[in-house]
Amino acid sequence: MEVNYEFVPYGERFDPRPATIVLDVGMKTVPGVIDHHHPEAEPECTASLIAKHPELVLDHLPQYRAAGPEGSLPPLRIVTHRLPDFDALASIFLTLKVLETGKVDRPMEELSRYTRLVDSASLPKEIDMSATPYAILRALFSGARQEESEINLARLAEGLKFMRFLHARCGEGFEIGENRRLFSGIDRFERARRKVENDYFQYLDDLSRAERLRLDLPLSAGRGKRLVDGLAVQSPRSFLLKEWSRRDTAQSSLGRGFSLSVTSFGGQRLILGVDPAVGVNLRGLGGFLNRRELEKRAAAGRSFVHAWYEGNCPFFDYRIIDSPRDGTVLEPNDVLGCLMEFSRALP
Repeated sequence: MEVNYEFVPYGERFDPRPATIVLDVGMKTVPGVIDHHHPEAEPECTASLIAKHPELVLDHLPQYRAAGPEGSLPPLRIVTHRLPDFDALASIFLTLKVLETGKVDRPMEELSRYTRLVDSASLPKEIDMSATPYAILRALFSGARQEESEINLARLAEGLKFMRFLHARCGEGFEIGENRRLFSGIDRFERARRKVENDYFQYLDDLSRAERLRLDLPLSAGRGKRLVDGLAVQSPRSFLLKEWSRRDTAQSSLGRGFSLSVTSFGGQRLILGVDPAVGVNLRGLGGFLNRRELEKRAAAGRSFVHAWYEGNCPFFDYRIIDSPRDGTVLEPNDVLGCLMEFSRALP
């Protein structure tokens, strides 16, 4: 079966189209468009949605099930977001596997469960990061210097090969959540594992130049607020900054790790995220950011079309905030100002 791939901006909206399946983007969950980044979605990632509801693939693409000789069908078009991550890549793999076999087997279920942990940032804090597939894949992706179009294709090729590896090892009875043996003896994985171990020292360098925060955030369940430690880092060098910082009980003032991260990339994108284990979120902060964004754009004579993404889906529960699809005009200090104003306004 011939497959063509398209990479689109985060938050793009799609309706179902013939011979096309949209994954981890599209803003709906229907046959042909499988995404969890919208308020009506189940509390699942895209990969776990496919494992739970394979009919979202099979009902939309019945002609591609056990497809005949190459050329007997038009190429299948798979659409996902730019810079595909673990969930997007696992979703593509599971889609192709469901079309190949017509079912979800046990290794596919295990892979989807692990992807759900990864995408919700819920990997256990006590695990050895250099022995987990998430960190190994991040290491394989790190340091890319090509144009984005080339990075997308490289991630796709590496990611699908990695998912096939994980699926095969699951089928052989290997535990994939944390297993150093899984990657031993394979040169590219051994190099990636060493890169993960060295990344901790990149985190320490980021920490040395980070702005440390201490502020109240609203509880995810019920009323009230909780004091947390946070870090704000511009252009982090560590690709696992979020994971190391949330485990850093020694250097956080409250001794619980840095539960909030604010990271900026290239002056166009800022991402805020909180640790789901802490039981807080950022619900309401998007309003502060959008008002400030509108003010600065109006002053600069720029239109404001795409709002900040507020993580307003059951899976994220307002724990993630990302800048507008066309970038932000806000400086990191503007964002931190909105964050502190939001915190002070909590009842």
